[in-house]
Amino acid sequence: MATIVPTSEEDPALAVVRFTSDLAWADAGPEVAEPQVTRLCMEAQECMVVGRWLDLASLMLASADLLFSNAKVSEKDLECIFTVICNLVTKSQNPSEALEMAKLISAKIVQQPTEKPALRLKILFNLYNLLEDPYARFSVYMKALTLALNGKVADHIIPSLKKIDGFLKEWNLDVKDRRELYLAISNALKDSKSSTKDGFKFLTNYLTTFSGEDALVIAEAKEEAVRAIIEFVKAPDMFQCELLDMPAVVQLESDATYALVYQLLKIFLTQRLDSYLEFQAANSSLLETYNLVHEDCIAKMKLMSLVDLASTPSRKIPYALIKDTLQVTDDEVELWVVKAITAKLIDCKMDQMNQVVLVRYLSLIFMLYAQFHYCLLVFNSFCTYAAAAVSASLGSTSGKNLGRSLQLGG
Repeated sequence: MATIVPTSEEDPALAVVRFTSDLAWADAGPEVAEPQVTRLCMEAQECMVVGRWLDLASLMLASADLLFSNAKVSEKDLECIFTVICNLVTKSQNPSEALEMAKLISAKIVQQPTEKPALRLKILFNLYNLLEDPYARFSVYMKALTLALNGKVADHIIPSLKKIDGFLKEWNLDVKDRRELYLAISNALKDSKSSTKDGFKFLTNYLTTFSGEDALVIAEAKEEAVRAIIEFVKAPDMFQCELLDMPAVVQLESDATYALVYQLLKIFLTQRLDSYLEFQAANSSLLETYNLVHEDCIAKMKLMSLVDLASTPSRKIPYALIKDTLQVTDDEVELWVVKAITAKLIDCKMDQMNQVVLVRYLSLIFMLYAQFHYCLLVFNSFCTYAAAAVSASLGSTSGKNLGRSLQLGG
């Protein structure tokens, strides 16, 4: 049995065990409570003497739920108690044990996430800062994201996202862990109206991690690919994205359930208003299924159609063409041009005398996208021409060989 070393002042860890034990056994009466409290304190001392820090952490966390729900324990006291518990990770000389302690503590903290969620998140960040092992830090950060989502305190996690690139370098994660991280961040920001674009960015990053994977692995991303498309279509201030050619998204094109969702994305990114209206007329139930508002979709498609008109080499758009393409009245033409300018999609001048819009430049992302698809179109045309030429050549050669065979056989 371990020897108990007496000290003049009680160790903070032992004080926490005593406090939580008193709280846990308070309703049992002194005769029952005192022996139990003494037993637990003795057990804690033994753990401290022999360095069983993981066991000590488990012992100290046994009454953690009671601490959060007890009105007698102030938030300041709670923070102090968990500072002592979290500090145990610094005492172990074994990185694996420190990781297990971090997982144990963080798992306990994220239970009952709606009860003092901001304080729980603060405790997790304190634990994160006490850890030295990069992967242990990553593990705690993932728990913080879970708490932010379930406790609806995503705003508290947002400042840390500005450092995410630095975290990724420090953590040195493999693809699977990065995939898990991006999805967790996206989920945490899903209901945050102030971070819609950030949430979409991390969802896109998640889908990107499936590039180069086999079909079975890519299939795991199907639901999130659909979610990304719907988020893009719904967003009134997002007019371009990289989804269309991602393997995780392309798989939807041949999917019996989600092919129409992919078709909708393709219309928004590569076609104009008339194509959308035709699609909506045939698939109005799809929009209802995903809570897409038809009027909002029309407004977005009008702006995207106008940008498409502006991407032509002449950089001159007749008012009449805008009117026909956007299906608006004469009086509304300039209104939609102003909306496109306000959204920073194009920079242009309206020549009212000649009834044309003179485009100075497009938003950079639209310029790059237009150039990419122009190059793709040229490449595809070249491939089609080359394939036809090769086919014709092979056909001619096969005919000659066949003729010789017949001659030889005759």
